[in-house]
Order: sequence, then structure tokens, then C-alpha cells
Amino acid sequence: MTCPATLLLRRGEIASLLTMEACIAAVEDAFRLFGEGKAAAPGVLGLHVEGGGFHIKAGVLGLSRTYFAAKVNGNFPQNRERFGLPTIQGVIVLCDGENGRPLALMDSMEITAQRTGAATAVAAKYLARPDSEVATICGCGSQGRVQLRALMQVLPLRKVYAYDSNPDQARKFAQELGAELRIEIEAVSDLASAAARSDVCVTCTTSRQPLLALPHIRPGTFIAAVGADNPEKQELAPALMAASKVVADMVEQCATIGDLHHAIAAGVMNQAEVHAELGEVVAGKKSGRTSPEEVAIFDSTGMALQDVAAAALVYEKAVAAECGLTLDLAA
Repeated sequence: MTCPATLLLRRGEIASLLTMEACIAAVEDAFRLFGEGKAAAPGVLGLHVEGGGFHIKAGVLGLSRTYFAAKVNGNFPQNRERFGLPTIQGVIVLCDGENGRPLALMDSMEITAQRTGAATAVAAKYLARPDSEVATICGCGSQGRVQLRALMQVLPLRKVYAYDSNPDQARKFAQELGAELRIEIEAVSDLASAAARSDVCVTCTTSRQPLLALPHIRPGTFIAAVGADNPEKQELAPALMAASKVVADMVEQCATIGDLHHAIAAGVMNQAEVHAELGEVVAGKKSGRTSPEEVAIFDSTGMALQDVAAAALVYEKAVAAECGLTLDLAA
């Protein structure tokens, strides 16, 4: 008996199907289901190799049907300089959660980028001041661009500071995104000064030492720490974490590979001092922002349910649009 075909979806096809607005809604729904206890905790496995590493993230969500997705990503920070390749590459396998049939095999880069930005937007919706107008983006690569596009969906930003360890990258970011989003973007060389003037700060780098510290942050700031996705990476000083309302995508995961990991290692925090997981906030079980003065941090290490939600959305849109190649893997 021949199994129904599996869809093969390339990055360009995914980009044409997945809008940021729809991705934010799908990711918010995934966090809500997890926060309500309607989705099992996803799994993650990390393997380090010389110059980088691989991680496997998998989860199940009950949406229009039950979906299982597993993502295998390689993360090699020196790829662009050494080989002219992206830092992150990989694939997602989407399966029918009721019978195991492989529904789709798709490039993971677009989904990873979009769902990461979408998670920041969801967190900002609940943790940033609604009147936030000034943002700093630290890390002006492809993820920095996605982060800003996502924030523009949920906040009335009018001014952005762009910082990167490569000043040319920051200038290019300012020029291109300023024109695309029709917003004032200024490339800066002093991250601390920019952060001190901002309502929102996003760090999306491969840094292995703190980029932002407590003296850099004014009351009421929302910070999304996106870059730390293995134990060696770090973007926020432990004292800043300890002095803030910390919301994790997943506490256990952040305690292992996020900025929370470094705050715990420094002895200034423990897991019990994390205010909430984002799913609990979205589900209304824990509070979001409760005062204009509090500093709120979203420790974003990437949750597999975000991938499941985004991949399922792409798959359903692809089927409706008759997009992608079909393969009979059992032939």
C-alpha cells in the first residue's frame, strides 16, 4: 500500500506563505495551549561539535489536527566567514500526530527566524509598556531584522537604535530597514547609551559575555534576550537578571542554556525566582507587566511548540495553495 505523498517545502516557498502577523498569532496560541496544560512539554537535545553544534527540538500540538514536528538545526557562528554559509541551517519534519505519517519536510531557517521574532512580539504584548516608542536592536543580522519587523506588529515604535559589533552591518540595517518600515533608525557605536534611552531592548547575538548590565537599563524597559541558546552564550549580566521580572519561554530550558543559566551559576538567582513562563502569562495564570517602572526580561531560548505551530500553519497554507513538491517516501 502506497502512503500519501509528503510535501517538500523550500525556504522561498515558506517565506511566501508565512506572514509575521499570522506567525505571531500561531505562536501565541502555542504558548497559550502550553500554559493551559493542553500541550505536553516539548523535548530538546543538544550536541556540540568543533566550531558549533546541533540541536533537536520536538513537540506535539493539538490544532486543527494533532501535529508532531521535529527540528534538526545546525548552529555554526563562523559559517559566514569560513564557508559563506548561514549560521543556522536545518530541516523540520512535520507528521500527523494520530498515525505518524510524514506530512512535510521543510527548510527550518525561515520558520526558526520567524517564530523567534514572533515569540518576542508575544512577550512584548504582555511585558512591554503599551506606549513603548524607542527600541534598541543589538545584533543587526537576519534575526535582528526579523525581531524589529515583529516588534512593529505590536508596539508603536517611532525610533530605533541599531548596534552591531560590525559597524557596517549596523549602518546597512539602519538604511534598509528604515526605508522598508518607514521608521527612523540610527546606527550607534555605544550600546549602553542607546539602551539607556530605550523602552525596549532586543539582544540577538552569538555573544559569550554580557552585553547589557543593570546600569544601562532605565525603569520600565522590556528586554528580550534571544541569542543565548547554549550554555556558553550570554547576553545579560546576572545582576540585571536578578533585579528584573524574568519570564522564560521554558524555565528548565533557560536554566540550562539561557541567560538564566548564567544568573544561577553566579549565585544571584534560582529557578523559583523566575516570575513565570510565557505560556502562563498568555494563559492568564500569571501576571504580565504590573507597573510602568518594572524592568521585564523575556529569556528566549526557543521552544519546540513554536516550531510545531509555525510548521503546521505553513503546511496548511501550502496544501490550500497547492505549493511545494510531493514525494512518496515509501516508494
